[in-house]
Amino acid sequence: MTTEIVTIGVYGWNEERFFQALGGAGVTTFCDLRDRRGVRGSEYAFANSARLQARLEALGIQYVPCRELGASQELRAVQDAADRAARTARRARRELSPEFVAAYRRERLEGFDSRAFIESLGPEARVVALFCVERDPAACHRSLVADRLEEDLNLRVVHLVP
Repeated sequence: MTTEIVTIGVYGWNEERFFQALGGAGVTTFCDLRDRRGVRGSEYAFANSARLQARLEALGIQYVPCRELGASQELRAVQDAADRAARTARRARRELSPEFVAAYRRERLEGFDSRAFIESLGPEARVVALFCVERDPAACHRSLVADRLEEDLNLRVVHLVP
């Protein structure tokens, strides 16, 4: 049974440190919460889906795509509008807007079953990484999923940051 949840984004990491952080945390299962599986910028090419999956496999880490927990285009538009209103660049965002949080919880977490999600990962999922792109957990929907798992299942959550 899962004992710990970690969250990690890609921004701010280089390839070597990113995978060292996963190994250092003892990650056994990597849940990709992105709706879109690519990342702009050559420095983050390692996080594009095919390369990421190949590297995780080489490290013995199970890769699980979780698009159902990704932020849809409509949800991203809600956050983009809040970022524009606050004159905040996407990569400089430090927290999610209340509008996004409410919409994400309604659209993605309202019917979410934490226990079924964890059980679906299998018995080898002892340390589960929730992954998206933002550097700061509070600026990313992965923190909302982590909060829900912590609340529902009393799982320990650790946020890995560069």
